[in-house]
Amino acid sequence: MPNQIKLFDSHCHLDFPQFEGKVDAFLDKAVETGIGGILIPGVKKCGWLRIRQMTASSEICHTALGLHPMFVHEHQANHLHDLEMALSVGPIAAIGEIGLDFYKSRSNSHEQNKYFQAQVDIAKAADLPVLLHVRKAHDEVLQYLKHSHFKRGGIVHAFNGSESQAERFIDLGFKLGFGGAMTYPRAAKLHRLASSLPLESIVLETDAPDMPPVTCKGDYNTPLHLFDNFRSLVSLRDEPASLLARQTTKNVMSVLNFD
Repeated sequence: MPNQIKLFDSHCHLDFPQFEGKVDAFLDKAVETGIGGILIPGVKKCGWLRIRQMTASSEICHTALGLHPMFVHEHQANHLHDLEMALSVGPIAAIGEIGLDFYKSRSNSHEQNKYFQAQVDIAKAADLPVLLHVRKAHDEVLQYLKHSHFKRGGIVHAFNGSESQAERFIDLGFKLGFGGAMTYPRAAKLHRLASSLPLESIVLETDAPDMPPVTCKGDYNTPLHLFDNFRSLVSLRDEPASLLARQTTKNVMSVLNFD
């Protein structure tokens, strides 16, 4: 299967410490097995340069820059200005990873909202899509996207909302990311979503080194596990594997405005 198709990993943190000194080897293997694209999202300002360096030296890697809600305690107001300035340097595919995460607490909701809303506005001004991280906050994110008249769309990473929320994101031009969590036998909700949502709305991801699929035997997830996530999608849907590969890749390419 891998040698016959091409896949696009729409969310992979190759800049994280787990891949230090191993990136070139993983990228060589990714190309060999049929991964034609990898989008690397930024999570805080100190990592942006590393992402730029990696994408500058690899034909399959692409840059996204953003300030992640789970690192809100490390962000500074001037980082928003730095993000605006960064848009004028080199190709940037999207603003992200941005969003709201109220999974554990809402204690810093004000700060999270400040950075999220500011980055949506930056993406809107730059006419760029956004990569969304959303946990326990889908309605709030949807409300702001609608309120701000954000029409550029993007990708909702690791989507785990309701079918109704999925439809609302799709109506706003978003694709929905499915990864390792989909491979677990008890993930009935994700299985239902992955099997029933329009194929044109689905993209594949690994979120490596996080969110390992059930097949992962190592200490951390890698982009090579994209094919495990793909096989899970194939098992859940009626379309041929070749069509699923072509369409999920096309979905990423279109939302990022790649030729």
